[in-house]
Amino acid sequence: MSAQPPIKSPFKKRTQSDSMVDSPELAGRVPPHDLSAEAALLGACIMDGGRDTMTVCIDARLLSEAFYKPSHQLIYTAMLELYKEGKPFDEIILAEHLRRLGHLETVGGLVALNQLTENIDGTMYASYYLEIVKEKWLIRRLIRTSTKTIERCFEAQESVDQFLEEVEQDVFGISQQRVTEAAKHIKEPIDEVTRQIQMLIQRTGSTFGVKSGFKDIDAMTFGFHPAQMIILAARPSVGKTSLAMNFAEHCVLPSASDGAEPMACLVFSLEMGADQLAMRLLCCRARVNAKRIRDGFLNEEEQRKLATTATELKSAPLYIDDSGGLTIMEMRAKARRLAARVPLKLVVVDYLQLASGTDPRMPREQQIAEISRGLKSMAKELNVPVIVLSQLNRESEKEKRDPRLSDLRESGSIEQDADTVFMLSRPRGDGEGENGDNGLPGDVEKINLIIAKQRNGPVGEVPLTFIRQYTRYENFTA
Repeated sequence: MSAQPPIKSPFKKRTQSDSMVDSPELAGRVPPHDLSAEAALLGACIMDGGRDTMTVCIDARLLSEAFYKPSHQLIYTAMLELYKEGKPFDEIILAEHLRRLGHLETVGGLVALNQLTENIDGTMYASYYLEIVKEKWLIRRLIRTSTKTIERCFEAQESVDQFLEEVEQDVFGISQQRVTEAAKHIKEPIDEVTRQIQMLIQRTGSTFGVKSGFKDIDAMTFGFHPAQMIILAARPSVGKTSLAMNFAEHCVLPSASDGAEPMACLVFSLEMGADQLAMRLLCCRARVNAKRIRDGFLNEEEQRKLATTATELKSAPLYIDDSGGLTIMEMRAKARRLAARVPLKLVVVDYLQLASGTDPRMPREQQIAEISRGLKSMAKELNVPVIVLSQLNRESEKEKRDPRLSDLRESGSIEQDADTVFMLSRPRGDGEGENGDNGLPGDVEKINLIIAKQRNGPVGEVPLTFIRQYTRYENFTA
């Protein structure tokens, strides 16, 4: 942002509760603002029906007074009222609400509301519009506070210590608008950790957190823990989507032996459509070969298993979002909105490299780093484990070795942000057959799950059995 010209004459005196509309000019200089960004942000809020973009604005503590134009303030206030009532809105609904408030003609009528959405292509740049609007607002507040400070300096009716204290409080009040999280006293995390330890003791070392459904994985990780980002990486066609969906399946439909209740899981499927994923999950859980369905050769037993499994899955708290090219901002908003409705316990993202950066002009490595940091922030914000699928580069195949952390594709920040890194690898050695079946019969294959990183636990290998015809992983038995 370019520097603002020096102030030559102050604003008129006004209190903190006064409107943030800066109608008086400053020696011929108009206070910083961007009406185009304001209009675009309002248009984005309308375009997505008052859902995700409004959630982002509220999380950013954007108030109505942040808008420079009076009509924009009225429109945003009306949006906030509808959002708080849980009502989606478009131009028609918003116009009707403004009419009831007596403000429709003031903002320019329905024509003005329609113009807000006509001038933007979508909501993908909403975060940039929000940043601009908020930045201009904070600068206007800083100008006002600075002007007020100058006036009080000339008055000099109080001690210097008291004066500096009040000035510091005023500036701190502006700075707080940039901060959305507060520091916690050590008592809170200690209480939480103590509670977790007691649960582990009472369960004599059993899993704490969301179980994976695989005894050997749970023995090394003690489950997937809240606020963790777990990377599941592999080369194409090794089965990372299958394993991730097995994790999700066990979350929403735990086995009777676990004694756990079904827990809600959200899957962002950036690669496969919801129908494809549902077909895979149905065949996987029913243990029916999808090829037999396509060929039309199902027997009565298989049809019965599919019908029973379909009924079971329909009642499971599993949610799939198959929107393509989502940005991290959009993913966080969608997950946040779902978490407000259901007690979300697990999020799966398939897969990281298909997510879009907020700025397509940035180098791809920086975009991946931004997405990775955002996913970790989402895990902390929602306090749920987030399993993120990722591609590996070709180095391990070229060098004929097991994959390692440096093979994570496109960005080293993935390794840094992750709490746990899983890597899938086909074993190499004397037992491997020509077709990679490791000497096991039929479509059964041994796959090693390499725990390459774990902040609070051991690293090592866990063998798994992959039944390719069902795209299903199971506990390994030699």
